[in-house]
Amino acid sequence: MQFSPELVALAHCLCGEFDNQKQAIAEPARFVHLRLWQRPISLFSEDSITLFAEQANIVNLDQPYRQRVMRLQQVQHTDLQVQYYIPRSPGAVRGFGANPALLQTLTSEQIELLPGCTLQIKIKTLEPQGYHFSASLLPSARCCFTYQNETRQVSLGFEATPEMFLSYDKGIDPTTGQVLWGAVWGPYEFTKRQDFASELAL
Repeated sequence: MQFSPELVALAHCLCGEFDNQKQAIAEPARFVHLRLWQRPISLFSEDSITLFAEQANIVNLDQPYRQRVMRLQQVQHTDLQVQYYIPRSPGAVRGFGANPALLQTLTSEQIELLPGCTLQIKIKTLEPQGYHFSASLLPSARCCFTYQNETRQVSLGFEATPEMFLSYDKGIDPTTGQVLWGAVWGPYEFTKRQDFASELAL
């Protein structure tokens, strides 16, 4: 399928290995030092560009967590969206973000759709070239999933350009609405340390 320049540019912005070292050093009480992997995979390639994402605390890089799949799609000719999926068994795919050989074994049967977890993308053209992408849930959406027999809720969102990636992801208490983890004090400010765009099969 021929993807739009905007969808390809979004994928290029998101693909890579990132960290927030500068932010974590400046504000260690508020921001954990994280490593983030967002790597292309071959799922849904008939109409989408799809990434596998996971992250790890810098002091425990061998114990990554928050595994998810991001399906980048073009809808209604010009609009972009990101649909999230979650692994049925997160432990079975742990470490896949740093290992592209393992990612080749990931199948659609190993993941499940998160129906309320779709981000709408706003696009701003940058000068002299490039785009600024801003992604957020619809105001009425509730992004929930079940983990260890408990309902978990997350508020998802990001901004991305070729130079930076800001994550607004937060864990929410589904009963009280209290923010439990994540971007409590503002977005996590990631810098791309390694580019995985060459792994895109476009």
